Amino acid sequence: MVNYYDILKVSPKSSGNEIKSAYRSLARKLHPDRNNGSKETALKFAAIAEAYEVLGNAKERARYDRRLADIHFSENGNSESVFTSTNRHAQRWRQMVYEKRYNDIIDRMIAEERREAMAFQKAIYPLVALLVTAILAAAAKPKIFAEAGMFGKIVIVALFIAGVIKLISRIKDAFQRFTDVDDDIHDSILDDGERKARRFPRTAAAFALGAAFLLCVGIGLVIGMYTDFAATYLPSMFSTTFGLEFLLYLPIVTFFVDLMHSFASGLDR
Repeated sequence: MVNYYDILKVSPKSSGNEIKSAYRSLARKLHPDRNNGSKETALKFAAIAEAYEVLGNAKERARYDRRLADIHFSENGNSESVFTSTNRHAQRWRQMVYEKRYNDIIDRMIAEERREAMAFQKAIYPLVALLVTAILAAAAKPKIFAEAGMFGKIVIVALFIAGVIKLISRIKDAFQRFTDVDDDIHDSILDDGERKARRFPRTAAAFALGAAFLLCVGIGLVIGMYTDFAATYLPSMFSTTFGLEFLLYLPIVTFFVDLMHSFASGLDR
């Protein structure tokens, strides 16, 4: 029996997302358009397409795993094996093996759904924090850094650097997981269902994020034009004039939001 896991170079315990990523990576490498119509490459491309057609579908994968279990637990293909015996004790054992296998599959699917949900939260929380902070910082016009002493400036710069690193990491992970490279070869290896389910091309997602950020800054500036509530009550910490210092606080707030989310997620496990 052909081992589809070996063809896609993934583990039987791999998540659906890992299988999809492995397939797309191989498909882009072996695509006929990239290999001048090579017959050998075309056969390999057909093999990985067949493997993904099975492993990429949860129900088909469950049936395939059951067939693998039949072969694995049979006595080297002999006709008289515990999987073909009519002995009631053998039948009971066979049922227990199947139940264990199916429970493993279900547990794997549940764990994958949890990982997907967690990945989405790790992407969305920092981005929402970034956009909300852009509005508030542009409206309030903080001057905490300018008024801080040397130690305070060092702390703010250190938090800024940590926040930038964390923000870049989160955005990179989000783009890799939730966006697609926009090219013809990539489209051609997706079936109709996957094309409809695509989220965003990567360039469009980057443009949308940049536009959303600029829009939030603009909203904050408009609010700040009509009210200086922060400078009125805390003139030592907030200014009446807009400056680029507000950029310092965006990754810092995002960093703390990400920390709180990670802490809360750890408690939830």
